Amino acid sequence: MGLFIFLLPVFWGYARVTRRHGQHLKERLGFVPRQAVEGLSGSPRIWIHAVSLGEIKVAAALIEVLEEIMPGCSIIVSVFTEHGRQMARETFSNDIPVIYAPVDFVGSVRKSLLAVRPDVMVFLETELWPTWLFESHRMGIKTALINGRISARSIASYLRLRPFFREVLINIDIFSMIRKQDADRIKSMGADPAGIHINGNAKYDLLGACADPAIEADIRRLLNLEGSQSVFVAGNTRHGEEEMILDVYEKILAEFPDILLIIVPRHIDRTPAIVSMVKKRGFNCQLRTDLGENKATRTEKVVIINTFGELFKVYSIATIVFSGASLVPLGGQNPLEPAIWGKVVFYGPSMEDFADAKELLEEAKAGVPVSSPGMLAEKLIWFLHHPKALNAYGKRAREAVLKNRGAAGRHAQIIKDLVAKK
Repeated sequence: MGLFIFLLPVFWGYARVTRRHGQHLKERLGFVPRQAVEGLSGSPRIWIHAVSLGEIKVAAALIEVLEEIMPGCSIIVSVFTEHGRQMARETFSNDIPVIYAPVDFVGSVRKSLLAVRPDVMVFLETELWPTWLFESHRMGIKTALINGRISARSIASYLRLRPFFREVLINIDIFSMIRKQDADRIKSMGADPAGIHINGNAKYDLLGACADPAIEADIRRLLNLEGSQSVFVAGNTRHGEEEMILDVYEKILAEFPDILLIIVPRHIDRTPAIVSMVKKRGFNCQLRTDLGENKATRTEKVVIINTFGELFKVYSIATIVFSGASLVPLGGQNPLEPAIWGKVVFYGPSMEDFADAKELLEEAKAGVPVSSPGMLAEKLIWFLHHPKALNAYGKRAREAVLKNRGAAGRHAQIIKDLVAKK
């Protein structure tokens, strides 16, 4: 507690200067809103921590099953960003309180746990918070890592700190991992093999229900698309990739002059730099925030999506899709979101963080790996010239995702069994 008191003014100053964590600072320091806890009248009480948009979707799939197999349970979800809270509130019913997670100091974590008093604390994917885990264990709260994954890209860093992570992992009761490679890696970090299970990827489960044809109709209207116009969507692009995508786009335009390019950067705060880059290449572009009802009509061939949480919708109108963070060494992004729309997905060599999804698509002959921007351009142009092959790949992609549902149920059963042991 002494360290918490010492660091409190430091954290407060950081929040003021950077404007990060400024809003709802009290929640981040452990002061959970009373109304959030008052609604938790059922039992058992389950706290799920979800950081990214992908984790929020995993949480949604879990909650749907948990409410079926544990009627009467109370669930609370924590997030770490304002965007995360916005997306969580849009995703979950009003019956699921959404709070800000505490910063990982003893005082803030302890106050939050004492306020919520969960029976089980659920962390998703790679969320390993040392203080939070230690305090949960100390207070007798069951802990679980669900939909767990440890990428090939990060395992070396974890193993360099193996003595530290071994002490962290001691505080986790159960590990429900995505695949065998993830299980082997968490074991090598020091997790108890007896507590490790392999249950698949819950991200598959809700995708089918989310791919609503009405979404496609809305996006087509928003982007003023004619029925036959081809669309190249570059999703979740990172620094260095937009330049490559523009190189690829120029080559495609030489053979398909009407094709529309939609760039969806992973971090929308990079939008001004991307706009400048596009204009330097001789293209006019429009921003998503300038389009829509009572706004401008889309007329340019390049559109930049500078809003949060719309990429999945944009995939619905794609003819061809590049999944970003893969032509630069950043581990890739989820290729299953375009796949569920029946789109052929192209990605670079860096897909370590989504290796299971990559393998699923390639085994189904539905994903197209490329090693360079030149190869990406070559493959895209080939598929645009061969629409039957493009449609066949897209159909197999959707079928592959639909066939691999069910992981959320297996992960949820792990949580139910863990609660029963309390």
